[in-house]
Amino acid sequence: MTAPQAASVPPRSSPKRHRSPVPWIEEVRPYARGMGWVTRGSETKYENAWIRVREDRVTGPAGEDGIYGVVTMQHPAVFIVAVDDEDRVCLVTIDRYTVGNSTEIPAGGSDGEDPLAAAKRELREETGFEAGDWTPLGTMNALNGIAEAVEHVFLARDLRPAADADFAEAQAEEGIKAISWVPLESVLSLIAEGTITDGETIAAIAKAGILLGRFR
Repeated sequence: MTAPQAASVPPRSSPKRHRSPVPWIEEVRPYARGMGWVTRGSETKYENAWIRVREDRVTGPAGEDGIYGVVTMQHPAVFIVAVDDEDRVCLVTIDRYTVGNSTEIPAGGSDGEDPLAAAKRELREETGFEAGDWTPLGTMNALNGIAEAVEHVFLARDLRPAADADFAEAQAEEGIKAISWVPLESVLSLIAEGTITDGETIAAIAKAGILLGRFR
């Protein structure tokens, strides 16, 4: 009598890999059934002058159907890393409805303006300063798992008090409690110790620090 032979078990398939345009990243291709996101339908659930909330019927990368909620900012935001001649960064302490007191760089909505024009306005309104030298630092995307929120970042230098600046009303409206000028190295320490927790501020400081050669 011949002993039964064990059934051969096929080796577990592993994800197929291919080269990424970025040399140090190795991408994993989706499985045979996989694909990208497909939107089957969309419905706006809420909208105001600042945001729009929609609910999409989608098919996900694994082929499963579902609902995806998305918040879209009506206009891009602007963030300003203002650095004075003493290498100090302008920070504002602001009372946020969502998280309470938060230490951040000056920022705000563009309200349909050109991003640079909006950045100049926000710096003046929130701090009472204007800058003679503006450097675009590129864009960022906030909360990109649930939102469409483009943000423009600028480095502002050659700072001076704005002539006839009346920013008290704007500060009160925004809930700004204090303006401080903090050495860049100390700002990094505030980030490391968790005093600064605003994600956009941290990312914008990183962009400015890279441009200024502080992380090499």
